Amino acid sequence: MDVGAITLLLHRLRDGDAGSWHRLLPLVYDELRHVAGARVAGSRPGTLGATELVHEIYLKLSQSTSLDLVDRRHFFAVAALAMRQFLVDRARARRAGKRGGDRVRVELRDDDVVSLDAVEEVLAVHEALDHLRRVSERAARVAELRYFGGLSVEETAEILEVDPRTVKRDWRKARALLLEIISFQRRVP
Repeated sequence: MDVGAITLLLHRLRDGDAGSWHRLLPLVYDELRHVAGARVAGSRPGTLGATELVHEIYLKLSQSTSLDLVDRRHFFAVAALAMRQFLVDRARARRAGKRGGDRVRVELRDDDVVSLDAVEEVLAVHEALDHLRRVSERAARVAELRYFGGLSVEETAEILEVDPRTVKRDWRKARALLLEIISFQRRVP
């Protein structure tokens, strides 16, 4: 991946060159597909695939008129947030179609993968992240990038411009707090 070319195209986009989106896609497609693949692994056949998720996110980003993407790191951080929003919206729509259902046990591990069949899990983690953000903004960003963005410790460290040890520490903290928040949410009617 040509990091310099990505940054140049993002600057051109910021300057109003909408045609740069078409030149950007080939440079970021493989990495976006890798991240999306981690998010939809284990989904039932016929549900959302990695290619569809990448296309949805890329379409959403390319249609936004208010993006001010600085560099590659910023682009992938914004893409991870867009994946979170898309997965949450899709989970809410599926939940609305089911009208309830049993609660799902949520486990946050280093190798977590979001299955779109786990509607309640996606929504529980999303809501818990909002609470976590009030306690620790950086831990919430780490959890968002790792859980919804599917990024590794090293990729997350690069985006947040911190040491990988800091990401590991924040990830442990985030998992513990998220599980506590989710557990509390489930006890409160």
